[in-house]
Amino acid sequence: MRVVVTGATGNAGTSVLRALAGDPEVSSIVGLARRRPSLEMPKVDWAVADVARDELVGHFRGADAVVHLAWLIQPSRDEDTLRATNITGSANVFSAAAEAGVPALVYASSVGAYAPGPKDRAVDEDWPATGISTSFYARHKAEVERMLDDFEAEHPGMRVVRLRPALIFKGDAATGVRRLFAGPFLPNRLVRTGLIPVVPDLPRLRFQAVHSDDAGEAYRLAVRGDARGPFNIAADPVLDPSTLAELFGARLVPAHSGALRFATDASWKLRLQPTPPGWLDMALAVPLMDSSRARERLGWKPTHTAKEALLELVEGLHDGRGFPTPPLDSETSGPLRLRELRTGVGARAF
Repeated sequence: MRVVVTGATGNAGTSVLRALAGDPEVSSIVGLARRRPSLEMPKVDWAVADVARDELVGHFRGADAVVHLAWLIQPSRDEDTLRATNITGSANVFSAAAEAGVPALVYASSVGAYAPGPKDRAVDEDWPATGISTSFYARHKAEVERMLDDFEAEHPGMRVVRLRPALIFKGDAATGVRRLFAGPFLPNRLVRTGLIPVVPDLPRLRFQAVHSDDAGEAYRLAVRGDARGPFNIAADPVLDPSTLAELFGARLVPAHSGALRFATDASWKLRLQPTPPGWLDMALAVPLMDSSRARERLGWKPTHTAKEALLELVEGLHDGRGFPTPPLDSETSGPLRLRELRTGVGARAF
């Protein structure tokens, strides 16, 4: 079995490669990325391509499945660049897979694709995937879901699977996560349990997480099985302010979502950090997900709890951990994170 993975060098991508490489039925994997890593992985051949503008059919021809993970979160200040990869790039991947005659397409959607929903119960995959209007990430994920609806109708012979994971964490992705969401000014040594002083006590600050390796296994199962359609991917337990305060040894402090949004917006506009306030809007709006369908139809079972995944990320942030691919490698930031600073803290892709 030959599998092509776009966006193969990122947080989820490296775990997908590891999961596929461990499957005896998978004989070869093409890891497609904008920048070729020096890393060697079992069964993996690297190929360089930008899904927004490069020819993809040749890479896909002869593949039994394409896993589409390529996605931009930065530059958050340039939505045209984001759309080129996220929307146009996804359309290019889908059409190239059809032209190449690939039997199966597995797409990385997200909890962010969902419309605002409940925080006191979990919803299944029938919840509307219309996104959160103030979040570019959610808007793009929802737009690609609509695009995929049309694609499936036009290509009924292709097996299409869309996974909707919660937040994906692992220690090896810590540098990449910090770069994308916190920026160059966060001191690694201050990120550790016992040193995080407070957690905002917001009623709707309830979210889910999954370890990257468990997400990688879900993609492997989607590639290898005969399943179709959407699947929620999340581990227990739900992470809420009380749970976070207990994990970090922090104090709960009453907070107002409007004040927190104002602070996020101001710090983004001042280029102190790269994350616009739409990410906070999305976190407080998206519903909790029921992942029973993935467990029953894919046979997926996470091996890490959401707490374990988050703690591993926190430990990785404290230690400055990375992985030898361009999006995750701590060396990519340059000395004193000068390369990060030169990106304008969210103004250019890193």
